[in-house]
Amino acid sequence: MELGESENAPLQAQVVLSFQSYPTTRCVLLEVQVPAALAQPGQSVGSAVFDCFEAALGAEVRIWSYTQPRFQKELNLTQQLPDCRGLQVRDSIQKCRALPWLNVSADGDDVRLVLDVSEEQRFSLLLYWNQAQGASKPRWHSNLTGPQNITLSHTDLVPCLCIQVWPLEPDSVRTSFCPFRKDPRAHRNLWRTARLSLLPLRNWKLEAPCSLQAEVVLCWQAPGGGPCQPLAPPMLRENVTMNILKFPLLKEHPNLCVQVSNWEKLQIQECPWADSLGPLKNDVLLVETRGPQDNRSLCALEPHGCTPLPSRVSTLQPGAHLKVLPLGDSSHPLAWQRAARLGEQLLQDLHSGQCVQLWDGDDLGALWTCPLDKYIHRRWALVWLACLLLAAVLFVFLFLKKDRVKAAPTRGRAVLLLHSADGAGFERAVGALASALGRLPLRVAVDLWSRQELSAQGPLAWVHGQRRQTLQEGGVVVLLFSPGAAALCREWLQGGAAAPGNHDPHDAFPASLNCVLPDFLQGRAPGCYVVACFDGLLPPDAVPAPFRAVPVYSLPSQMPDFLRCLQGRRASRPGRLLADRAEQVSRALQPALDSCFLSPGAPGPVTGPE
Repeated sequence: MELGESENAPLQAQVVLSFQSYPTTRCVLLEVQVPAALAQPGQSVGSAVFDCFEAALGAEVRIWSYTQPRFQKELNLTQQLPDCRGLQVRDSIQKCRALPWLNVSADGDDVRLVLDVSEEQRFSLLLYWNQAQGASKPRWHSNLTGPQNITLSHTDLVPCLCIQVWPLEPDSVRTSFCPFRKDPRAHRNLWRTARLSLLPLRNWKLEAPCSLQAEVVLCWQAPGGGPCQPLAPPMLRENVTMNILKFPLLKEHPNLCVQVSNWEKLQIQECPWADSLGPLKNDVLLVETRGPQDNRSLCALEPHGCTPLPSRVSTLQPGAHLKVLPLGDSSHPLAWQRAARLGEQLLQDLHSGQCVQLWDGDDLGALWTCPLDKYIHRRWALVWLACLLLAAVLFVFLFLKKDRVKAAPTRGRAVLLLHSADGAGFERAVGALASALGRLPLRVAVDLWSRQELSAQGPLAWVHGQRRQTLQEGGVVVLLFSPGAAALCREWLQGGAAAPGNHDPHDAFPASLNCVLPDFLQGRAPGCYVVACFDGLLPPDAVPAPFRAVPVYSLPSQMPDFLRCLQGRRASRPGRLLADRAEQVSRALQPALDSCFLSPGAPGPVTGPE
């Protein structure tokens, strides 16, 4: 240890004593000075006694000591104080003798708390979550008179669930203990209740009753099933404990998902952008790795691994050397044929700016996504022509034989979803509902998935064409009302169309009023239209009166009736199947609704008609 400029100056050290025992915390800072003459290397200079620090029974006292000015070596200890359950403490402290004694025993799958006290003694029992970060959260509290037997369901157990008990007397001693820290059921329940939520600015939050030691990584989910492939490397894995994460993405993509693992076991996987950006796309992900001297390598991420691309194409940037360095097993022959067939075209697309960069990790690498639709269409063009020719021959053959063949319907009913642009949170809820309905026997069309067509045709032409096609195919048009949509309809009904500059030019709802309002005013809407709104955002009676001529459903509370109306005569007869589908759609919709209410620009709830 260096003494500094003055060898005669005393050595100074600071000692911090602290403890936290719900609901009490205390800390104290001590300063200790040692004469420089007594400080000899490798020898003890004495001890310090501080007998004025009061801590609760059973608390964890942290002792932290460091020199002033600070050096690298510090003292950091944690001491567990005994509580009233110890025999020595129970005999020496008078207040411990009156403390209710609590035993934890098994009751089948559940847990029984047995409090062995006299019938006259009154006491308090508190169940709380002892969280490492932030204040502890009380779960249940009650004043009781002994004796008592309390049963806890095994589904309520989590590792940080603690029990605190004390007699109802002035200045009584509280005893806390956490008996479920190593219970396997508690750890399983903890991961069942954990949620990964999407925050603004591409941030994530891992929420759970207790602190979680987890590893989070982005992965790529290809359409058609199969495992989601982690994107590490080149991206780094993040170690979290109920923290807010931020992945430096440049752009979102529906195929990007998030995986949360614990001890190399996958616990949570979410694909949040699949709801707002539509279903998974048939895109290929190009992984670029960067080495010394600006050497770069590219490979195409496929189900078996990362297949290197051919190297006889010009480099991405001037002075950059492109070579093939595989990131995974590339021995699969079909995968190599696919990379050899499309590799040069993919690199040309990347060089010409047709691919989108999702992430740039500076020295680590980058991620690019390139569409494959044009190559798939080109490959299958002859196959489709052959199929059409075969279908025509078969049709002529059946027509000549005059056989009546009744084919079972293979496609679901067409559904056109019209809504008002009430902010990003509301659009995420609309996207979640559309994606969930698309997984049922329904063919869903929504403007969120057709931005390019909407911009090319214009809102009025796009809505008119979609409505005509939907009704001609026997489908149904769903008007999803929000506070903004209700206000816009009242403007139309009271004083005509609103000024175009007051609304988003890409909002298709004002244009849809030109098409659908005459059907409601002339009595042609029943059977062709359905009205819906979200629970807590707009009550059904706040929907303008002309639109209540058709069924109005509040979602997700009336989801079974809503799905039965959408499917019409095609609705499944077994009630259990319909209930299961309604439950699936409600579960997919609820997180987006919660996020909608928390979003800064979310529309405020409406309590009734104005």
